[in-house]
Amino acid sequence: MSIDAKLRERAAKVVPGGMYGHLNAALHGPAYPQFFVGGEGCRQRDADGREYVDLMCSWGPVVLGHRHPAVEGAVAAQLAAGDCLNGPGPVYVELAELLVETVPQADWVMFSKNGTDATTQALMVARAATGRTKVLMAHGAYHGADPWCTPSTAGTTPNERADLVEFTYNDLASVEAAAAQAEGDVAAIIVTPFKHDSFEDQELVAAEFARGVRALADRIGAALVIDDVRGGWRIDLGGSWEPLGVRPDLYAFSKAMANGHPIAAVTGVDSLRGPAQTLYSTGSFWFNAAPMAAAKATIETLRAVDGIALMERAGTRLREGLAAQAASHGFTVNQTGPVQIPWLSFEGDATLDKGMFWAAACLEEGVYLHPWHNWFLSAAHTDADIDRALQGTDAAYAKLRARFGAD
Repeated sequence: MSIDAKLRERAAKVVPGGMYGHLNAALHGPAYPQFFVGGEGCRQRDADGREYVDLMCSWGPVVLGHRHPAVEGAVAAQLAAGDCLNGPGPVYVELAELLVETVPQADWVMFSKNGTDATTQALMVARAATGRTKVLMAHGAYHGADPWCTPSTAGTTPNERADLVEFTYNDLASVEAAAAQAEGDVAAIIVTPFKHDSFEDQELVAAEFARGVRALADRIGAALVIDDVRGGWRIDLGGSWEPLGVRPDLYAFSKAMANGHPIAAVTGVDSLRGPAQTLYSTGSFWFNAAPMAAAKATIETLRAVDGIALMERAGTRLREGLAAQAASHGFTVNQTGPVQIPWLSFEGDATLDKGMFWAAACLEEGVYLHPWHNWFLSAAHTDADIDRALQGTDAAYAKLRARFGAD
């Protein structure tokens, strides 16, 4: 029995189901390992010692590479001084100042721990500011795991979702219709910077949609919230809609903000500073200093090395390589999303049979990616790393052709 299998067996006795949430390997397919013991740069090792080129980056948090020296050095120094104290450390102010300097939309910052914290906190600010209850959100969008937004309804009540009104991403008329349905009670419109629903091809935002949503929010007096948990720190350091010239009232950040250390943030415009101040929103570990030191070091390093350009280079190399390989093996594939946050699906593979088989074959070849969730690249992915990954994906295409035949 493998070490991973033994750990799963033990976990099943003391944890419901053995594992839960988005890292539950049972959701990804039988080939996926559950337990990992280490990472370095863009490589990870599972509990049985197998090494993978990591194209998931721990589901997004790792943006500079595992165990990045600048980040880990900042964390070690802060831990030596103190982490969980009776109040935040000076780095709390330093990080807030850095975020206000880096994100043009930001006049102020509030910190928490996870993406769900940030999206929920942003909606609380919007409701405090407007005195309204309804939130417009895209059908199928993922905004976290609190009862109001979790993909599973187990353990929730209908009332916790009663104030949500759905629209279709990139369809401005459907947002207008959702606003009309809410009858003047819209506190916020929450939207992701691009469509990244699981099990579906991703979809980049149309500039006219982004501008239209901003104009609608202004017209009806609602707060525009961008859930930048996945896109943040990979698309633009100033926020993922900054290149479009569209700024929200509130940004929600987490994942890549501290290169794997637990922290989240909401940034807001000055007109919402007063309402934000009225909230009681807190947590025992929200103000720990070490993750803030990690975030400060991460953002400073991304700026210093032009990390987004590095990720775009790696993503373009990967996308072009995967397309050439697919064509050579006789497959039609769809590659969607920003190149640094990619996903690949097979044409006509509604059941994901090909995608699941190919992803498992990639694992066998030492490449860790995902069959139904978008992938993530980091600034640690060099040309050589991408070429090594492409060796594995090419072998996986060959196995797929042997199993299913070409298109």
